[in-house]
Amino acid sequence: MKARHIDHVNLRIPDDGVDDAREFYRDRLGFGIEDARYEAGEKPFLDVRLSATAVIHLWPTAEFEPPTATNYDHVAVVVEESVEAIESELDAAGVDVEETLESPLGATGEAGAVYVRDPFGYRIELKERV
Repeated sequence: MKARHIDHVNLRIPDDGVDDAREFYRDRLGFGIEDARYEAGEKPFLDVRLSATAVIHLWPTAEFEPPTATNYDHVAVVVEESVEAIESELDAAGVDVEETLESPLGATGEAGAVYVRDPFGYRIELKERV
């Protein structure tokens, strides 16, 4: 078996977290939100479109439990911008930077990265392209 890339990550969010998800992922981070089928009741989750080949499924549920150090660490998203540009965009959007690393190792090599938390406590790594 030869894997090519991650297709999606599925994250549970609180039942009442959909508006917060849209505001954070679409309005602050600038990712696309695909929610027409969710809104129509055709599927139980909405998608954050990261690229043509990758999404984050956000699944609203009453059984949501905030992530902890023992059940989740982070999801890494490679972006086109430099660390400096990422930090500038986050500052302008009012998103707090949790940590910046000079060259953490990822699937495509070492590159700078900025870490933030979404409204539900999930840690998101925004990584420079190698």
